[in-house]
Amino acid sequence: MVASRRHLTRDCIGFMISSSTTSPCLSTPMARISPQEFLDLPLRVHSFLRDVPLHDVWVVDLPGGREGITLNEFRSRIRAGRADDIPFAAKALLEIRFFLGRVFRLDSATPAQKSGSYITMLTETDRVASLVPPGSKDGPFDIMYLFPNEMLSELINATVHAFLAQTLTRTSTGYRLYWAIYVRPVRSITPAYMALIDPFRRWIVYPQILHRMREQWIRLYAEPSVAQD
Repeated sequence: MVASRRHLTRDCIGFMISSSTTSPCLSTPMARISPQEFLDLPLRVHSFLRDVPLHDVWVVDLPGGREGITLNEFRSRIRAGRADDIPFAAKALLEIRFFLGRVFRLDSATPAQKSGSYITMLTETDRVASLVPPGSKDGPFDIMYLFPNEMLSELINATVHAFLAQTLTRTSTGYRLYWAIYVRPVRSITPAYMALIDPFRRWIVYPQILHRMREQWIRLYAEPSVAQD
């Protein structure tokens, strides 16, 4: 069993740093997956960000749960992603990144970069349907819109113009949470910056945060037998 887990971990890490679109980790609760599965979902983000490259897509499978759980409900009941509940290794890396951002002014977007916010592209229908006002803060992100089962957030700084799309879907065994990251270059440094941070995102930060979210889901929604597994 230990040997098989080591092989799986090795294969997953190899996938995370490769360009492959077929993950050997799909038997695990969370993985980076082929973008096509996400693109096949009926979501507003596909047309809204049609001119922005999709960088990568992550999923975490959430066991059990009653019918009718929405992304908005789940988000309102968890604390994952907040500074006081991020796992230690992920939190340490984020703190280093924010420290370097302050030192080298990586997080200070120019007025021209800020004027490129996609919030101006929201339709009146988007704004009315959103459960929070567009532009509401969510950590370092600005929320573009929050629908019951879809959310899009935007981050603009001196190195990157990025978006995080989230959605929650029903499965035969529970639910599946998708995280999709879109990246629009703002300077010639953007590709190098993403190449530098991607290994940390893919090996540590996203897996740890998504694992914590799964733990919280089990505590909130899963059957007792699942929580004991």
